[in-house]
Amino acid sequence: MDTHDLIKALGKDALAKAPAPATVLAGAGLAAILLAVALFAVLIGPRPDIAAAAETSRFLFKFVVTLALALSAAGLLAALARPDATRRTQALMLAVAPLLLTIAVAAEFVSVPREAWAARWIGTNIAVCLTYIPLIGIGPLGIFLAALRHGAPTSPALAGAVAGLLAGGIAATLYAAHCTDDSPFFVATWYSIAIAGLAILGALAGRAVLRW
Repeated sequence: MDTHDLIKALGKDALAKAPAPATVLAGAGLAAILLAVALFAVLIGPRPDIAAAAETSRFLFKFVVTLALALSAAGLLAALARPDATRRTQALMLAVAPLLLTIAVAAEFVSVPREAWAARWIGTNIAVCLTYIPLIGIGPLGIFLAALRHGAPTSPALAGAVAGLLAGGIAATLYAAHCTDDSPFFVATWYSIAIAGLAILGALAGRAVLRW
């Protein structure tokens, strides 16, 4: 065996022993969820009237939106971790959560009197929302960025941004159980800003740590 063949054999052996990016990301997802749940339980916990709130459509709809974001971001992140993966379908799925929220906001404009719009938009928990979604999501974001280093993302900033969206979706899902502001006006504005902050942070971090 010449030197070239030896190098190729060693490379194949290393690849065979390395876990697949999808496996690493799945493990990272579980770790991220467990960390986020622990932070949520320690920092804020669910709202006191959660049982009664769970009987209302606005409260439940928050979870529809945040879970749609988390699931679609997870699919796209798995594709971005591999340079040879097809991403078009996963990228299109990322539009589901904003589309649902847009429809809900339009319905809120129709069903709620104009004089009540401002109160529902401002709510009572802006500072709490903008603090705890990033605080709960920052740890999961770090976990996802570490997991992406086991893959080969060709767009480090984009992969980092999607990792931020996934972390934000997880954090927002948990925070929704605490938040007493259930209006789509509030969710569309303040949840989105908090999640966008994680996406921007993820993009900046991804550009720095995911280059190869």
